[in-house]
Amino acid sequence: MSAEKLPFILPAVFTIGPQVNDMDAIIKYAKLLSNHERDSAHVKELVQGVIEGETRVLAASMTMEEVFKGTKEFKQEVFAKVQLELNQFGLFIYNANVKQLVDVPGHEYFSYLGQKTQMEAANQAKVDVEEATMKGEVGAKLRQGQTLQNAAKINAETKIISTQRQGEGKKEEVRVHTEVKVYENQREAEVAEANAELAKKKAVWDKEAKVAQVEAAKAVSIREAQLQKEVEKVNAMTTTEKLKADILSRAIVEAETKAQEASWQLNQKQKAADAILYQKEKEAEAMKAVADAQMYARQKAAEGEFYAKNKEAEALQAMGQAQGAYLHYLMEANGRDYSATRDYMMN
Repeated sequence: MSAEKLPFILPAVFTIGPQVNDMDAIIKYAKLLSNHERDSAHVKELVQGVIEGETRVLAASMTMEEVFKGTKEFKQEVFAKVQLELNQFGLFIYNANVKQLVDVPGHEYFSYLGQKTQMEAANQAKVDVEEATMKGEVGAKLRQGQTLQNAAKINAETKIISTQRQGEGKKEEVRVHTEVKVYENQREAEVAEANAELAKKKAVWDKEAKVAQVEAAKAVSIREAQLQKEVEKVNAMTTTEKLKADILSRAIVEAETKAQEASWQLNQKQKAADAILYQKEKEAEAMKAVADAQMYARQKAAEGEFYAKNKEAEALQAMGQAQGAYLHYLMEANGRDYSATRDYMMN
């Protein structure tokens, strides 16, 4: 019975038994059974009384509308309160199936309340249909207006885009003409630069050819001097004895080695000087490069002649030193006897 003193039926089926996993609960349940016979309905009546008592107390604190609207919460509250009472007997609700609330004959509250709910739902559905119809008509009008507005907007934008495209086309045409003109100017500049570079290279090639001619002439002069010295050395070797020839040959070989080393060093210096000269003259004008090369060739030729004469003097000095060494050797061999050494040399 509710707070308004309205009765109702709560159909329910409970599956209740002892808590097998809790030793304290099993002891409480055993104490409950120990005071009664095996076939006694005491436990069933006790459980039924607990369920009915807790349901009456909870229903009496709620109105019928609260019970109807909060059926799920009402059922959960009943289960909780019943379980709380059953804990003192070691019992546990394993399953509970509660059906829909039912009116007591002569009291059709739930029936009338259901009819009321159905009528309210039907009326709300009619209102929703009318509102949807109104929204559809208004939406159709709005859509037509938006379509016209969008069409006008698209036409305006199309004209704007067409004008922009024409302007961009003219800009692109001007840009292409400008790039072509720039490219032509660049090509003309590259051709002029290539011609200037070719003129510089020709000047360098002419200079190198003249330097090579000078070096060839200088090499011929040096070789002639070397051959002349060799002829003189051969003639000198034919007038001396074997010992004197051997000593003199060693001195000559040493002198030639020095001369060749000096010639190689001169050649290396000339190559290094030519490389530096080539780098510097590369930045000068073609005619000036040729003049500098000619002056450089004459200077180097003079230096080469001076160097060759200097080396020839060194060779003669070495020959004199060799002859002196040979004379010293003879003096030592004859016990520093000048007359004996002279007689030996005259024989």
